[in-house]
Amino acid sequence: MKILAADDQPMILRSIDHKLKNEGFDIHFANDGLNAIEKFDQVEPDLMILDLKMPNMSGFEVLESIRKQRQSDVPIIVMSGEAAEDAIVQAFKAGADDYIQKPVGLNELLIRIQKLLKQPLLLNNNYQPNQEVQRIQKDLVGVVIPCYNEENRINSQKFLDFANSNLGYHLCFVNDGSKDKTLEVLTALASKNPDHISVFDCEKNGGKAEAVRQGILHLSKDTQLDYFGYLDADLSTDFRDFDDLVQTISTGNYQIVGGSRMARMGADITKEDSRAIISKSVNLIIRRILGMPFNDTQCGAKVMTREVAENMFEKPFLTSWLFDVEIFLRMKKFYGDKQATAQICEQPLKRWIHEDGSHLSMKDSIKIVGQLGQLAIHYR
Repeated sequence: MKILAADDQPMILRSIDHKLKNEGFDIHFANDGLNAIEKFDQVEPDLMILDLKMPNMSGFEVLESIRKQRQSDVPIIVMSGEAAEDAIVQAFKAGADDYIQKPVGLNELLIRIQKLLKQPLLLNNNYQPNQEVQRIQKDLVGVVIPCYNEENRINSQKFLDFANSNLGYHLCFVNDGSKDKTLEVLTALASKNPDHISVFDCEKNGGKAEAVRQGILHLSKDTQLDYFGYLDADLSTDFRDFDDLVQTISTGNYQIVGGSRMARMGADITKEDSRAIISKSVNLIIRRILGMPFNDTQCGAKVMTREVAENMFEKPFLTSWLFDVEIFLRMKKFYGDKQATAQICEQPLKRWIHEDGSHLSMKDSIKIVGQLGQLAIHYR
């Protein structure tokens, strides 16, 4: 049977394509509303999957065109991130047969398709009831993972498992001029899921700040991505916590949401004693320089809007390790003190573990104080 899927985000269409082709369906795609109408006439599908927010013509207009102008009763599933009751009611009134709100598991999507097509509600023989759910997210997120000599620390399987299950994420590993076999490890990892994992190679080592900056600028060229973020290669921040940051920025009015490694009841936050002492001292200085009430600017897990990605990462940062502070200073200059403070959210992590092998030494930590003074003078 023929299925037409209309969505302006290729990552979503590829995910649907892989799943439904494995189940024996003939899949066709449209990347905007007008294209959806054209493909509908050409393909004459047995069922259509339709997003509401598309360029050129909205999903509502597509529904009206198919139901009223073409007088077609082809089953149509609206699959959208829109959760407002008014939108759901309007979609059904316009002629939708089913409404699926993202995020949604691919197995659920398949079952709903089979039900509308009056097929047996069966998944393929590989399905296991307790297997990891492959899920299409509401928002598409590009994540930069900077890597320098990480050959022996990258847990490739964890990254692969996350990318395979969370189909709204694209992981971009930035090789920062590594001298070991990091690039080979990353290339092998990306080859196992090229739709959701890529490698950006910097031939020369430019430091963490430049690696993250180059990765963010690279990802921001992909217009389908809604948000951008970065994460440490050692996964000291748990993927579940990172996804929580995404949910916060998606549902709030923030431009950037960063993790905070605050020790508190119910959280698993582990640091070396020496690092904890230095972190507290540095954070006090940072708070004075920023004039913002943040507890942990240096946590290596942050998510931001496209506006921040394109404007705050345009120019190189002054320091390699304090670029997080510099992002906030640039936001103050761009938006003004009051607005910038309101647009930055610091969210406590539930889990954070310091991993052995960190490239930031005690000597580097001492240098940070001098670099903070440099930033204070430059952005005064």
